[in-house]
Amino acid sequence: MFRGAVQPAPPVRANPDKIHRIYLKFGSDSDKIGPYRNDSGAFEKEEVMRKVTTKGHYGMRLMVNLARKYRERQTAVPIKEIAEEEGLSMQYLQQMTIPLQIHGLIKSTRGSRGGHILARKPSEIKLCGILEALEGSCGLVECVDDAAFCERTGDCGLYEIWKGASDLIHDYFEKHTLQDILDIADRKSASEPKKAKAG
Repeated sequence: MFRGAVQPAPPVRANPDKIHRIYLKFGSDSDKIGPYRNDSGAFEKEEVMRKVTTKGHYGMRLMVNLARKYRERQTAVPIKEIAEEEGLSMQYLQQMTIPLQIHGLIKSTRGSRGGHILARKPSEIKLCGILEALEGSCGLVECVDDAAFCERTGDCGLYEIWKGASDLIHDYFEKHTLQDILDIADRKSASEPKKAKAG
């Protein structure tokens, strides 16, 4: 993700047809962030270091949808209803309900009125628990989750960097709940009429 061998390019307009990587430049200008070119002067298209997969992304949308329904009626919601509202595959969403149920985040019922419902109040379900159920650990490298994975962990300075970054990610999602997402959405919705009037 980070590179120090490339040179900064002059300001350019973003091209929607290309993916421009953003790098941190080490040295005296380490506080500056911007797009960088390689030695030939061309932008490079590179792999993203780490991203939440579609399973985690769509699974989070599934949980937010259930949180809204919990606030409205506290009854089981058919997966078909969620799929239609979110514009997602019903079969794919159904697969994601399995780990969420195993981790005690949702409850499922069968029958004509069957569906899924949050196992607890939105304010009691942390985002970290959802992501870990769907994606696994927030650890950026294996040794962060298991110090015994590498024999160099005891005297490795890089281990502390990986662990610190992993802890930041974990702690961020650990301090937020589904209720926080609902509250943010409510605030954004409330501000829309003001923006429209101002325009």
